[in-house]
Amino acid sequence: MRSSPHRVSDVMTRAVVAVGRKALFKDIVERMEQWNVSALPVLEGDGRVVGVVSEADLLPKEEFRDSDPDRFTQLRRLSDLAKAGAVSAQELMSAPAVTVHADAALAEAARIMARRKVKRLPVVNAEGLLEGVVSRGDLLKVFLRPDNDLADEIRRDVVDPLFPAPVEPVHITVTEGVATLTGRVPDATRIPLAVRLVRGVEGVVAVDCRLTAADGQRPAR
Repeated sequence: MRSSPHRVSDVMTRAVVAVGRKALFKDIVERMEQWNVSALPVLEGDGRVVGVVSEADLLPKEEFRDSDPDRFTQLRRLSDLAKAGAVSAQELMSAPAVTVHADAALAEAARIMARRKVKRLPVVNAEGLLEGVVSRGDLLKVFLRPDNDLADEIRRDVVDPLFPAPVEPVHITVTEGVATLTGRVPDATRIPLAVRLVRGVEGVVAVDCRLTAADGQRPAR
C-alpha cells in the first residue's frame, strides 16, 4: 500500500539566497530585507552548507547596543554577547547548520523545525551541498490541495486496498480538507487502520469515519 507521496522536494524553494563566511553584517541584513526571509544559509567552497544566520543571530547587536550587562547576564548570555560584537557571517552563524534532505517526509521536516525551534531548513544532498530551502509556510502548502485530489488519493491508496469487497460501497467526501467515510465493510478491525491511514494523507485536516461493520457495529474510537 502506497503512502502519501509528498516529500520536502515537493514543496521546497529551489532558488535560494545565501551568503559566504565573509559576508558582513549589513549585507546580511540587506539580503534578508530584499528577499523577505528570516534566515540565510552560509556556504563555503562549491556550495556546502556550514551554518545558518537568522534574525535571532543578528538581534543581540541591537539588544546590547547601549547596555552594560551585569556579571550574571554576561555568564548567562555569553553566546549572544559574542554575536553582539560580531561583524561577519562566520562569527554570527549558528553551526553546524540544522538541515534536511530533499527526500525526507514533510512530517520529518516539521518535527525537526519544532524540536530545533527554527523557521527554515536548508535542504542539502548527501554531500551537504545546498539544494533549496523549506520553510514552515512551505510545509503548509499541502493543505491547499484540492478536495477532489484528496478524495482520489484516499480511494486509491486506502479504501480500495483495505476494503476490496465492501458490504455496501464506501463513499468518500472531502470538504475543506475534512474527509468523511461512510459505508459498511466486512472487517471491523480494519476501520481504525483506515482512519489512521486517511489521517496520514498529506493535506487532510481531519477524519470523520462513519464506517460500520457487516454486523452493524462500529469499533470503539
